[in-house]
Amino acid sequence: DWSGSLIVASLAGAFGSSFLYGYNLSVVNAPAVYIKKFYNETWQRRYGFSMDESTLTLLWSITVSIFAIGGLVGAIIATPIVKFFGRKRTLLLNNVFAVVAALLMSLSSLAGSFEMLILGRVIMGVDAGISLSALPMYLSEISPKEIRGSLGQVTAIFICIGVFTGQVLGLPEIFGKESQWPFLFGMIIVPSLIQVVVLPFLPESPRYLLLEKQDTNKAEKAFQTFLGKDDVSHEVEEVLSENRVQRNTQLVSILQLLRTRAVRWQVCTVVVTMGCYQLCGLNAIWYYTNSIFSEAGINRDTIPYVTLSTGAVETVASVFSGLVIERLGRRPLLIGGFGLMVVFFAVLTVSLTLQNNVHWLPYLSIFCILAIIASFCIGPGGIPFVLTGEFFQQSQRPAAFMIAGTVNWLSNFAVGLLFPFIQSGLQTYCFLVFAAICSAGAIYLFFVLPETKNKTLNEISLAFAKRNKVSLEMQEMNHYPEKRKSSAGQDSNSTSSEGKGEPKRGIV
Repeated sequence: DWSGSLIVASLAGAFGSSFLYGYNLSVVNAPAVYIKKFYNETWQRRYGFSMDESTLTLLWSITVSIFAIGGLVGAIIATPIVKFFGRKRTLLLNNVFAVVAALLMSLSSLAGSFEMLILGRVIMGVDAGISLSALPMYLSEISPKEIRGSLGQVTAIFICIGVFTGQVLGLPEIFGKESQWPFLFGMIIVPSLIQVVVLPFLPESPRYLLLEKQDTNKAEKAFQTFLGKDDVSHEVEEVLSENRVQRNTQLVSILQLLRTRAVRWQVCTVVVTMGCYQLCGLNAIWYYTNSIFSEAGINRDTIPYVTLSTGAVETVASVFSGLVIERLGRRPLLIGGFGLMVVFFAVLTVSLTLQNNVHWLPYLSIFCILAIIASFCIGPGGIPFVLTGEFFQQSQRPAAFMIAGTVNWLSNFAVGLLFPFIQSGLQTYCFLVFAAICSAGAIYLFFVLPETKNKTLNEISLAFAKRNKVSLEMQEMNHYPEKRKSSAGQDSNSTSSEGKGEPKRGIV
């Protein structure tokens, strides 16, 4: 059941967070020629001579890739921020980074400073790094387990909508002109302001209030608001069972989480899924799109409009995934998505290699591009964020999201740095590298990943118990140490009674 507050919270949270991440992935593509011209004119005005091609290429590469460096910083600092301010306030305060970045980038041309644009990209990356940790955490904690996957997919859906919006606004009829490209970056302020206006009227995460702030009254009111009902005793009691554990437990650090045997394979699975999320080759697909459309005979002036089909397919596939994830589950969508990407990468490699010999093969290449994008968005595009929120208890979740975010952004940076060399060395065969990564990810998930649909934290932990080489009893004690304490107390009482000549009471 989707209450109005749950829908508004997910839409407002995603619009000011994951939407901006997707938007900033695509917004630099359309005005690239004009921004490079701006760089060269600024350089010539300062130093009296034009910038050489290698320096211009280096500056542009820095402008694009430094977004990932900012994202890495944001992912690292997200843990202490969400711990101190909470999930909702972190999302609200994060808009300061977005607004500052938008002002720097949109005013860079007027100020004649390309450094402002680069600095703005760094700050925007920090915003994205924080939001991609705080938003999935917030959504996973405010949703009932029956729709946790669908609500978690909102993150991926709005990333795709952001990419598509960046493509649309970059059209020549809108802001894709030399005189208007700064407006593309100024538009970042709009989603941020909408989030700032809406989110304050919604509650904080009830799990955060109950487990970390020990505020039962506010937690009950938050549950009532998000679930749309008055009787939330069952939900409160379900979380209170974890609250009894967490009362004297502080948030664990990354090192403590890595040393915890009971979540070892959960951490490995998060690292693999997040790594494959960035290394599966989707960024390479965007790199090839224009050239493949050109080879298919599409007029160069028409290509920007045809490219919109990639953003549209991405959005539709993400929405489809959100609709079916609670029916099909996480496991089939993830494994199936990576598996389909392997197939279409192989076909695309053959098509690109032979397309100069067969006149209709470029159209097959276009189909493969759209199919790869759809396959990615059906599963790998959003489920890794959902799994990170499902695998770990409250005290471990911030550290887990920091690990996931670090892997995500380092992989993002690695693709941007290494892909030009891979493409230069292997040419059209470069897609076989991504096919191998997708294949390895699918195989790993097939053997390791349990289904988490409609399961509680304890049920998911028990599914990993054997692989973590932890007995079911020890796995339960890891999450419910009160039981261990209670059992120890019973044993002590039994020993004491036996010493007094009373019959020994044991546990069979």
